[in-house]
Amino acid sequence: MPFGRALAPGMLHRPNGSHAEAAARISWCVAERALGVVTGEVGAGKTVAIRAALAGLDTSRHTTIYLGNPAVGGRGLYAGIVTALGGVPRFHKAALIPQTAELLAAEEHERGRTVVLVLDEAHLLGADQLEELRLLTNADMDSHSPFACLLVGQPTLRRRIKLGTFAALDQRIALRYAMTGMSQTETKSYLAHHLGLAGRSDTQFSDDAVALIHQVGRGIPRAVNNLAVQSLVAAFATSKAIVDESSARAAVTEVTTE
Repeated sequence: MPFGRALAPGMLHRPNGSHAEAAARISWCVAERALGVVTGEVGAGKTVAIRAALAGLDTSRHTTIYLGNPAVGGRGLYAGIVTALGGVPRFHKAALIPQTAELLAAEEHERGRTVVLVLDEAHLLGADQLEELRLLTNADMDSHSPFACLLVGQPTLRRRIKLGTFAALDQRIALRYAMTGMSQTETKSYLAHHLGLAGRSDTQFSDDAVALIHQVGRGIPRAVNNLAVQSLVAAFATSKAIVDESSARAAVTEVTTE
């Protein structure tokens, strides 16, 4: 399947635009043990950029914790960190909070590892969770952060943090990056890259088909994936050797019609 999600980090497409810049900024954020916010539309490739950046980390010096479900609440945030670090979460939150801080400190001082906490779908985090996160970044009388943290979510996350109630958290953010869609040239390269993963190096999409897929998908990787798959199906159904504009238009109709 040329446009599936189950790709190893080394197989990901690495264009020179938004995704590459996001990966570079994320790497800097991790090195500085800073708090970063990465936003973008649904399907813009935020998680892919995170995967690409984290794949390049030295696993002997970094511990990655990925929490993808904000619905766990404030206690769930602490419990997720404790569990990922090999602990058994204490029942009472009053005991769970210092346990989390102790395990984060141990990871840094005893094992020489930098914890990288990734909170996906962060636009759904509650006000209490955002406040708990801010408090977690305090260490040694607020002289440094015991871990790197990446908040990944839709554009509403950026606007929420700018609200006055989150001023203390907002001031701690060292990295802010808004991901955009691919350019048409990048979309063409993206399609060729994924077809290459499936063993096809010859031309499979005409220039007109690429232009239409890019225009309708707005360069958003997930939308491009869906249109590309349906375009290939449409071309196959009509026994065409390559995906032409009419096949792409059939795909657009299939994907966009309710």
